[in-house]
Amino acid sequence: MQRFEFTLKATDGKARLGEITTPRGTIRTPAFMPVGTAATVKAMMPESVASTGADILLGNTYHLMLRPGAERIDRLGGLHKFMNWDKPILTDSGGFQVMSLSGLRKLNEEGVRFKSHIDGSEHHLTPERSMEIQKLLGSDIVMCFDECPALPATEERVAQSMRMSMRWAQRSRDAFGDRPGHALFGIQQGGVTEELRGESAEALKAIGFDGYAIGGLAVGEGQEAMFGVLDYAPDMLPVDRPRYLMGVGKPDDIVGAVKRGVDMMDCVLPSRSGRTGQAFTRHGVVNLKNARHADDPRPLDEGCACPACRNYSRAYLHHVYRSQEMISGMLLTWHNLQYFQDIMAGMRAAIAEGQFDAWEAAFHAGRAEGDIPPL
Repeated sequence: MQRFEFTLKATDGKARLGEITTPRGTIRTPAFMPVGTAATVKAMMPESVASTGADILLGNTYHLMLRPGAERIDRLGGLHKFMNWDKPILTDSGGFQVMSLSGLRKLNEEGVRFKSHIDGSEHHLTPERSMEIQKLLGSDIVMCFDECPALPATEERVAQSMRMSMRWAQRSRDAFGDRPGHALFGIQQGGVTEELRGESAEALKAIGFDGYAIGGLAVGEGQEAMFGVLDYAPDMLPVDRPRYLMGVGKPDDIVGAVKRGVDMMDCVLPSRSGRTGQAFTRHGVVNLKNARHADDPRPLDEGCACPACRNYSRAYLHHVYRSQEMISGMLLTWHNLQYFQDIMAGMRAAIAEGQFDAWEAAFHAGRAEGDIPPL
C-alpha cells in the first residue's frame, strides 16, 4: 500500500510548494480544504467540489459521531463511500466543537463529557475515543484530540490547556497505533505566547507525527495577532512534514499564512458566505443582496470560470438570492470554492517560479481596486 508521504518541491522565502501522497490520491500544497461538516459540503455535489480543484475535504468528528454515528458509517462502508468522495479526507478530532459547548460540557484530564446540541444525549470524548471514531470513519488524515481555549485567555489558562493537550497528544499517538496509508497529525497549542508555542512544538516532535497543525488561532485574536504567531510558529515545526493551520480563513489570511510557511488550511467561509449572498472575487467581497446588482448584466467575476460567472449575470444571482431560491446558495458556494482553489493554484505556480512576492502584490492590488463599478 502507498504510504503517506510529504515531498517539499520548492520554496520561495518561507512559502512552500509540495505534495502529500496518500493511497487515495495526491494533495497539492499549499492546499485549501473545503469543509464537509456532516459528510457534505453544503449546497455542493462531491463531483462539483472536485471540479474546482480540491484534492481533499475535511469532515467533522463531533457532528458525524452524533449523527448519523461513526459505527453506522463504518457499517455502510466508511465515510468516503458514504458521501461519494474518493479523494483524501481529513477529520478533525472534535475538540474545537466541544470547546464551543462550554455551557454543555465538563472537562477533566480523562477527556470531555458533553451533551449533544441535537437531542441532549450525553457523550464522553477522550483521545482514545476520538481515535476510534476517526478510524471507523476511515479518514486518511486523523487529528489528535486536543483542547483549545477561546482567546483572549490568561497565559496561565493557555499554558494549562496546552500541557494537557500535549498529554492527550501522546494518548492519541498510542491509540492510533500503526495504520499504513493513514496519517496522524499533532496539534501545536500555546495561544499567542512564543515560549508556550515552542514548548508545545518540542513535545509534539518528541512524540513524532506524520504532520503538524497550528491550532488555537482564528478563535478571536484578530489577524495581526495571528500573523504575529505565524511569523515564528511554522518554523518551530519539522521542515519535512506538512504544516496545517486549522480553521483559516479569509483570502488574505490564507495568502499571509502561506507566505509564513503554512501548507494546508480549511474554513467554512466559502460555503457559509455563499449561502448568505456573499461572493469573494478578485476585486474583493461582493454582496449580492444589494439592489445595485438588480439590473447588472455582467458576470460576478470576469476572471472566473465557475458556472455562476460563466453562465449567469449579477442580476440573476441577485434575483435568486432575494427570491430565496436554492440555486443561489449552490451557485455562490461553487463560485467561492472555485475562487479559493484559484488562489491556491496561483500561489503554487508562483512559488514554483520564484515569483511569490510579485503574485502577492498583484493579489492585494486587485482586491484594493474594489468591486467593478455599477453601470
